Amino acid sequence: MKKSGKLYRVFLIGLGLFLLASVCIGAAPIRDDSGRKSLPDLTEQTPPAVEPSEAEPSADAPETERELPDFAESRPQIVNREELTMAVSKGEVELDFRKSYLASEAQLYTALYEGLFSYHPFTMEPVPAAASAWTVSEDKKEWTFTIRENARYWNGDPVRAEDFRAAWLSLLDPEKQSPYSSLFDIIEGALDYRLGNNTDPDKVGIHAPELRKLVVRLNNPASFFPSMLCHHSFSPIHPSMLKIDDWSRGVPISNGPFYMVEQTDDIIVLTRNELYWDVARTALRKISLKFVEDGDEATALWNSGEVRWIAGEFNPETLTDRSGIVVTPMFATHYYYIRSTAKPWTDYRVRQALSKALPWAQIRLGHSLPAKTLIYPIQGYPEVEGLDTTDIDEAKRLLSEAGYPDGMGLPELVIRLTPSPEAARIGGLMATTWKEELGVQVKVEVIPYRQYFTALKQNDYQVAFSTWIGDFPDPYTFLQMWRRDSNLNDARYNDADYEELMDRSMTEEGKTRMETLAAAEKLLLDRGAVLPISYSPAVNIVDTDELEGWFPNALDIHPFKYFSFKAFRPLPGVVLLTK
Repeated sequence: MKKSGKLYRVFLIGLGLFLLASVCIGAAPIRDDSGRKSLPDLTEQTPPAVEPSEAEPSADAPETERELPDFAESRPQIVNREELTMAVSKGEVELDFRKSYLASEAQLYTALYEGLFSYHPFTMEPVPAAASAWTVSEDKKEWTFTIRENARYWNGDPVRAEDFRAAWLSLLDPEKQSPYSSLFDIIEGALDYRLGNNTDPDKVGIHAPELRKLVVRLNNPASFFPSMLCHHSFSPIHPSMLKIDDWSRGVPISNGPFYMVEQTDDIIVLTRNELYWDVARTALRKISLKFVEDGDEATALWNSGEVRWIAGEFNPETLTDRSGIVVTPMFATHYYYIRSTAKPWTDYRVRQALSKALPWAQIRLGHSLPAKTLIYPIQGYPEVEGLDTTDIDEAKRLLSEAGYPDGMGLPELVIRLTPSPEAARIGGLMATTWKEELGVQVKVEVIPYRQYFTALKQNDYQVAFSTWIGDFPDPYTFLQMWRRDSNLNDARYNDADYEELMDRSMTEEGKTRMETLAAAEKLLLDRGAVLPISYSPAVNIVDTDELEGWFPNALDIHPFKYFSFKAFRPLPGVVLLTK
């Protein structure tokens, strides 16, 4: 999932708040829930409980600390415990999940749509959703799913296996160019179908032989397939919605725990789907997503108690109740990339030269989680040697070897940025370095936030940035973007050696597979395709002592179905005595 350029600016503001609050004497403690080990039992029909924060003010605190106001007291208690209002940064919302790739929309989709599996709210591991059972063939390539008998859309129609098949084939339609269609390439025949090499849907390994039986045939065994199926692109589509191109008109007929009843430029209102198969777990009756113009408006709504979660921009200076600050590690990376669309940028020696010349320490200055690699270190994934060494002499040698001594003969290089101070700083460092050290002529273009991702699909620039959040906890979610035929390959990376490594990884399991994926990442770094800047922590304003079911996690996705409000929220420092 991509973060928008605007949301990356929000992250920097939130991170600055985190650093500020962590040194402020007397401020309410910052909650770091990343150390929780107990997991909710999702086989029971009750929402998972949130453990109370262990960070409480000490009775032995200095007098100056105890004299500061208890900020939590200034925010009113909840009036209606069956309704949640959250603040999100204003922007266009795409309701058709086939067209979407933004993190903000993925959060909304946890309410509206549901595939065969859904995310565990804490671990992000796959949890059975529309599928009640499944089997895997002896060769581990064929998966047969049984759709729940009580799976329903909000209008009462049953969810059928054919609804999955039709939705997936629709997403693979070559004319749609759906951002996530390349995720389906692990399915037999899917790649040829979405590239238009084959027009017969029966040759794609997606079949619905019975009303509630979906059979999926893969090219190779893939133990991580259920994790992929949590992603919203694998959801079913109601037959009446399949041919509708613009879902913003009217109310989408969806199968999730909530459905939309109102949408304006300022708010989206959802209500509980009483026909949802797991409605007994869904405590909230109403969710309102309130779109705010800026951080000042969001913070004011938090301070007044009108919103109980800010998932976007906020103002650290006016935030009164800091007990809601939640900063957690996230499976996300902010990076720049060098495109490989035309000569001379297709020559990896030219890209290598640009990469090796960069002053990495200066570029990553101020980032609390500087990234030398593309993939955030996760358990079981080998350590990859990253980018952190500047070597001007080697950069000049590579340029000369490629036929461009002192930059002579190179066309103008265009860096495309958003109107962000941090983007301007990093882009400026790149432009100055490449011009002064390598003789490369550089032009910096600033694109408005709302036009930025569209502009990245054009072929009139060479360098840009993005922030990518993994769609499931596996390195493949980052590495599949750089494949030759991926719709997410904005860098237009095309490398036969990389393709060979990725193909090989699809036939492997366990440690061997991880080693091959690490080798593929190393190739991306060594050949100057990706320039990692920082790992992106998730910053939210939410009080997990009052909102149960909201768990910090590596993907910063929080399924709405698990949310509920506690009956009583004690103030920090207050001890309740019971008999």
